[in-house]
Amino acid sequence: MSFNVSRTNQNGLSLVKLQDNATNTIITILPEYGALLHGFEIPVNGEHLNIIDNYSNKEQLEKELALSYKSSKLSPFVCRLRNGKYKIDDEAFEFSKKYNDGNAIHGLLYNKPFRIVDEFTDERQASITLRYHFKREDPGYPYDYVCEVRYTLMQQSLLQVETIVLNLDKEEIPLADGWHPYFQLGGIIDDYEIQIATNTLVEFDKNLIPTGELVPDDSFSRPGRIGNRELDNCYVIQPVEQNPAVLMLNPANGVYLSIYNSPRYPYLQLYTPLHRKSIAIENLSAAPDCFNNGIGLVMLAPNASQTFTVWYQAGVAEND
Repeated sequence: MSFNVSRTNQNGLSLVKLQDNATNTIITILPEYGALLHGFEIPVNGEHLNIIDNYSNKEQLEKELALSYKSSKLSPFVCRLRNGKYKIDDEAFEFSKKYNDGNAIHGLLYNKPFRIVDEFTDERQASITLRYHFKREDPGYPYDYVCEVRYTLMQQSLLQVETIVLNLDKEEIPLADGWHPYFQLGGIIDDYEIQIATNTLVEFDKNLIPTGELVPDDSFSRPGRIGNRELDNCYVIQPVEQNPAVLMLNPANGVYLSIYNSPRYPYLQLYTPLHRKSIAIENLSAAPDCFNNGIGLVMLAPNASQTFTVWYQAGVAEND
């Protein structure tokens, strides 16, 4: 069979591997730390290139995960939440853990141990489903819900990532969902060409919190070099049927990444780290601070579920 699922240990990390032997594409997932995407390897010039900027070993992961959040699952909120506080029906909530800027950041599941609940292979795909049951573990989010993440590697090096959230609480719960992967296509990001299906920027204040204003911005609507731009910005994705929301290419080696998203991920955050060897491209269901500003916020009813889906496809562009 072309597709298979296996387990492996690398540098202290227990990984699940999805592999397509026909294309020699390998996906690695780390269930123990938020079900994060650890690897997306494709053959390039006779060698494997991992397009995910990951943690090299367990020691580095445990030291840096709560600082960089590379590939983290963002749930039940995304990006920053002002001062870690919000209100629902005049009831005040405050998260116990905050980032060094005083805000709560990137949700509560990034370091949680997800367990494997299902795996499947046939001649067209390999998939693994992971689950975490959050049981009112933070005073800022005194709710009961389940988060499932299903990775499916398909033909042509296409990876589908589904997040299914189920409300087990007796009341509706505030919710946003997202991902925080860093992508590397070789070399430095300044030389990458990128195009994004957007003409609208979510305006931020100096603390990277939305002001509530949307600003026209078509700087990524046509292919162009990233150059020396320093980014920590959120954009509104325009509906693009059957076309990628993001297309990024490294002209030096021809490696490209296409990102497709369901309508439930209408926002996209870009972040360029100082080392400029990778770029964070974050699909979001809502804008940062949505528990306060309501931009994209979902109030999920008891016993209801919602599914959020993103697709990543990588390869090497053929020469004309």
